[in-house]
Amino acid sequence: MNRPARIIAIANQKGGVGKTTTAINLATALAAIGETVLIVDLDPQGNASTGLGIDREDRDVSTYDLLVDEIGVARSAVPTAVPNLSIIPSTMDLLGVEMEIAAKADRVFRLRNQLRKISIPYTYVLIDCPPSLNLLTINAMAAADSVLVPLQCEFFALEGLSQLLSTVEKVRSSINPGLAIQGIVMTMFDRRNNLATQVVDDVRAHLGDKVYDTVIPRNVRISEAPSYGKPAILYDLKCAGSQAYLSLASEVIRRERLRPAA
Repeated sequence: MNRPARIIAIANQKGGVGKTTTAINLATALAAIGETVLIVDLDPQGNASTGLGIDREDRDVSTYDLLVDEIGVARSAVPTAVPNLSIIPSTMDLLGVEMEIAAKADRVFRLRNQLRKISIPYTYVLIDCPPSLNLLTINAMAAADSVLVPLQCEFFALEGLSQLLSTVEKVRSSINPGLAIQGIVMTMFDRRNNLATQVVDDVRAHLGDKVYDTVIPRNVRISEAPSYGKPAILYDLKCAGSQAYLSLASEVIRRERLRPAA
């Protein structure tokens, strides 16, 4: 009997923190070690879709159709160049989703309801959330088992994090009691910058073992990869960024195995 997919929302309401980069490279790393992975691109910018080589003209069915027209996961998901990795792509139509479903009684459960119908045995579903705490992000948290938070190594790293954690707590207390923090990953780390090291130390002091051991470095190969429609792990496996995401994937799996059974 196949175990149900573990659903992880990758969220931070602040843009430019490496959220989409983390989604596509973590998904690729999980796929590379034998997991069967689905990315749900919930960001209207569609950067996860572009970063995995899905051209905009090829996105005939998208997360908009999944949420509004309730077209199922099997019809929405498209394979990528990465073996074992599929994606439900995003289009700018997603900007109109809130108006389309706002009056629906199940508006916060639209994504959860669709993911519960999955017949294809994914082992992980990663949801790339938009950079805001809107109805799309709430849908992701309502559907997810846990939340993974990318946090940039900069002075204002902790600013806004408390709001995100508060939102997670509200979702847990009202619509998804099983929601947990999978972990917080520090991104864009530059070891030459003393401030970056201080930020990592401060975040660890505040949040303890919620912070992953793996730190994602600022890396030019990670920045280049999306322009080629590839995750960094396919673009340059040996670069420091790719190796960091492989390490993060191992930590994510280790944490999942330590979770108490539902």
